[in-house]
Amino acid sequence: MVDSMAEMLGRDLECESLLDCFHGLNDLDRRVFRLLVDADEPLTVDELADEIDRERTTAYRSLKRLQEAGIVEKDQRSFESGSYYHVFSPADPDEIADDMQRLLNDWYAMMGQLIAEFREKYDEVETDGDPAAPPDHE
Repeated sequence: MVDSMAEMLGRDLECESLLDCFHGLNDLDRRVFRLLVDADEPLTVDELADEIDRERTTAYRSLKRLQEAGIVEKDQRSFESGSYYHVFSPADPDEIADDMQRLLNDWYAMMGQLIAEFREKYDEVETDGDPAAPPDHE
């Protein structure tokens, strides 16, 4: 269940919590992202699967979610034989932060609109008649 805004604001949030708030990451996604951030160079799916001790397909699904969230990038590398493989690395932190700022601005604008609609809707109830007064029974 979604926490209330008051509950969310009352929590002690950390930097990594931002990724959870904005992108709904699960424990595995956070772990994969942390491995990519801590790595000295981009990693393959197989390297990540070994690090997290999971199947290759599980590692790939997590990477796919992180890519879709825009916080991980995929690059293609070529072997001399002509075949290729992919490596993954974290996206630029400034780009991630800018995307989160845009999402926050969009959310803030949407909440502002909903609050204005709330005011308008319930102001009409008060001006259309006294909702606390019982109906006339004659």
